[in-house]
Amino acid sequence: MIDTNITIDSLAEAISGKIIGAQNFRSPNGFTGIFNILKDSTEGDIVIRHWIDEKGIKIASTKNVACIITEDPRGNSVDMAIDLKIPLIVVEKIEEANAVALNWTIKSFAPNSKRVVISGTNGKSTTSHMVYHILKSTGANTLTNTDSKSEFNTLIDPMVPKLISEHVVSNGKELEYLVIEASEVQGWLGKLMHDHAFLMTKSVDPDIAVVTNVAIDHIGLVSSIEEVFNETSGVAKAIRKGVLVLNNDDKKVVFMANFADDDVKTFYFSMNDCIDAKKSNDNIDQYNCLYYDRKEESIIYDSKSILTIDELPFNSDHFIQNTLAAISVCLSLKIEISDIITGVKSYKSLKRRFRKINQSPLIIDDFAHNPEGIKATINAVTKLSKGDLKILCAIRGSRGKELNKINAEALGNVLSSINNDNKENLSNKIELILTSSADVVDEANFVEEFEENIFFDVLNGKNIKYTHYKNLYDSLEIVYNSSNVNDLILLIGAQGMDPAEELLKSIADEDTF
Repeated sequence: MIDTNITIDSLAEAISGKIIGAQNFRSPNGFTGIFNILKDSTEGDIVIRHWIDEKGIKIASTKNVACIITEDPRGNSVDMAIDLKIPLIVVEKIEEANAVALNWTIKSFAPNSKRVVISGTNGKSTTSHMVYHILKSTGANTLTNTDSKSEFNTLIDPMVPKLISEHVVSNGKELEYLVIEASEVQGWLGKLMHDHAFLMTKSVDPDIAVVTNVAIDHIGLVSSIEEVFNETSGVAKAIRKGVLVLNNDDKKVVFMANFADDDVKTFYFSMNDCIDAKKSNDNIDQYNCLYYDRKEESIIYDSKSILTIDELPFNSDHFIQNTLAAISVCLSLKIEISDIITGVKSYKSLKRRFRKINQSPLIIDDFAHNPEGIKATINAVTKLSKGDLKILCAIRGSRGKELNKINAEALGNVLSSINNDNKENLSNKIELILTSSADVVDEANFVEEFEENIFFDVLNGKNIKYTHYKNLYDSLEIVYNSSNVNDLILLIGAQGMDPAEELLKSIADEDTF
């Protein structure tokens, strides 16, 4: 990493880059301290961009940026940078440049902040957002990079350092807490960014690091659960102080304690009694374990109930698990339990994170887009449904055969399990509706015919009945208009389901949403 007194030479050295063109920052007053994207950059900013062409060089020159960092200079961009006397630093890995930018920004704009990194296959967004809410509700100046689309949790671009610097400059106050969601597996143009979670965690230098779980996802970037484990365990390998918070119900996550430095303490959360958990994990005691007591329907810490299920905003298993993770972070930060309780009780979920968007019929919208998420979300809503359950699932587009196959298998398996468990109670139906969302997705998320067919083949093989609609609007209109007030509609999927809430507003009476 680099000193806060940055020069173009020290920057190039830190990111193993080669300076082309001018050998000094171009802007008259040097570097402003802001790492930025090209679109939003102003004079003196450093622009980091995965690729850049002649047009981008011209725009940067017009804005009089300090310099440009890129992995992929295209066309005649190098010659143009030389002609326009704008320094261009070419690197082998853009993620390393963004990691340096993130570390430098934290040292410069939030040096005294307490920092949290949260990663894992499922639950990291909700956990990050809840930690942020709890800390902010105490009155502390808090920032998180978490958003409903999980677009700012990577080292693909300098969005996280940009968010930090802009927040501090506009707020004018010292940042007390920084809550960073980090993608456990990340890639660009189908290529895995090796050690992404490690790089991002190391650059943040957190006081608390969290791993929620390890499950198969990002097919195409990784091909096995072992690869997901190797990438995600970078969080445990990178933390150098404070507390590592781990999901004790996931053996792969528990094993990550072996990777942490000796100075790092561990804290565990579990959906099972800590006394039982201690039988398989000698590191657990009553002070470093938070768990959910199913019999008492309470969250337990230090042998005492701190929250009952009736006090939680949602009571599905996966939401309770996310809540346990968030509370574990806050306990590790020494936040007063009374403040934690207040924060949890007032929490409202992120958009598309098991969010209730209508009451009659009850409509729940969730980002479930991988096998674990699909199973957890469907199992959760079966406990809430008073009438028929209608599941509307968006097939993932441009993700290939394998991902859609395992998603369809998860969907088929959970529905088969529910049907088998409820053979004696056939009064309420479960209806599955699929959509390709052809009317709302862009080219990068368009569902190909072979992706539809693999989904259909898997469900047909499991004797799961379904209806398929090409367009999201048509599927929503039919499902909504055919539902009774006691029915429950579950919307699941990634980009293909993102516009659903807005579309429903045009289908239903505006007053109901």
